[in-house]
Amino acid sequence: MRKKKDIILENIKLFGAGAKGVAIGKTEEGKTVLISGAVPGDVVNARVKKSKSKYYEAETVEILEKSPFRVDPKCIHFGTCGGCKWQNMSYEKQLDFKQEEVYNNIKRIGGIDDFETVSILGAEEQYFYRNKMEFSFSNARWLTQYEISSEENFGNKDALGFHIPGMWSKILDLKECFLQEDPSNAIRLAVKKFGVDNGLDFFDVRNQEGFLRTLMMRQNSKGEWMVLFQLYREEKENREKLFQFLLEQFPQIKTLVYAINSKQNDSIYDLDINTYSGEGFLMEEMDGLKFKIGPKSFFQTNYKQALELYRKTLEFADLKGDEVVYDLYTGTGTIAQYVARNAKHVIGIESVQEAIDAAIEHAKLNGLTNTTFYCGDMKNVFNDEFLENHPKADVLITDPPRDGMHQKVVEQILKLAPEKVVYVSCNSATQARDLALMKEHYTLVKILPVDMFPQTHHVENIALLVKK
Repeated sequence: MRKKKDIILENIKLFGAGAKGVAIGKTEEGKTVLISGAVPGDVVNARVKKSKSKYYEAETVEILEKSPFRVDPKCIHFGTCGGCKWQNMSYEKQLDFKQEEVYNNIKRIGGIDDFETVSILGAEEQYFYRNKMEFSFSNARWLTQYEISSEENFGNKDALGFHIPGMWSKILDLKECFLQEDPSNAIRLAVKKFGVDNGLDFFDVRNQEGFLRTLMMRQNSKGEWMVLFQLYREEKENREKLFQFLLEQFPQIKTLVYAINSKQNDSIYDLDINTYSGEGFLMEEMDGLKFKIGPKSFFQTNYKQALELYRKTLEFADLKGDEVVYDLYTGTGTIAQYVARNAKHVIGIESVQEAIDAAIEHAKLNGLTNTTFYCGDMKNVFNDEFLENHPKADVLITDPPRDGMHQKVVEQILKLAPEKVVYVSCNSATQARDLALMKEHYTLVKILPVDMFPQTHHVENIALLVKK
């Protein structure tokens, strides 16, 4: 009897796109198949990876007929890296599938039929759109199956790049990346070469030892750069040699910072950041608002599309200047401050203290005196007492994480009963679930999908709800 992993599904015609970038087809018996490594419109043979009662998860082993939506991927690492799964699909078709996914989620999960769907807001730049990238060092780079079977001795196996999906200890040594504009690639390649040429120890993930651990690069819209190194241990002489080399080679680096991290994980949020050069932060501006971006700051990674997202959020809110606005999951208060210039008062709530501190600092920086920020778990802070002690909201904006809003938060929104709710989401499935809980009290007027991440299946969505 053949094992499930050896089951080959033949001649599968793929007709749609699903969650996590898979293509969707059906077997002759009518069972749904979710296939990775394919494009809707392809006809493929696929190997079953998981067999569920209602569907198969499978991977492409042979393309029998190519989809008319196929394009040649730009990156030599496509298919291995896992970061840009839709790079082999035309951008126009990517947008079609993203809009369709959002629409279907609202109808199927939300149970809502009668609403306007504004055409998806595509990105002007389909490549080099990220302003922040993180890379990992490794002394044991990922070897391809071809390299392994060749039995060559590859000598130095140092790598600087991305984790292979599902393999925490394996790092793909990046030769190129189309997500962040230059000098991102040039800096990464220069760091790798300097490290190898000077015998610096790349991190050993399994044994938790070494010197060079991670590299993060941020840029602002003015072309200024921040470089952050995580070092597993201090090696002052090697550190300063590397840093001086970078500053001499790349005058675009406005600030260079580092942290010593001997923990089991790469999170920087509980680390002390040391400034080697510059001020330790970058300044960003969005339609006249200034924001201070540090190594730990959350800021939308696609600056141009984030600006469009905020503009559309303000447009949906349609503020006249005399409204009280609540901004739930406010983060560093970016949306709160963006709408504050058109509102009477904005109240923001967020669970991360550092983000609230940044929101307060940014409000002062921008001369905004009509914003108030609170820190705490949303379902605990946004309670009956909070509603009693604060003015009633005319408009509520919410931009929760991928999991959506806690049911208690939805219940409080219904108690608050603002005239208008603008729901910004990075996961239309959980957004649709939340909208279903509100549909008896609110009418969904319209939705607007926004593509923040071209070449991937991810899509944002803005929904406008009006009280019945």
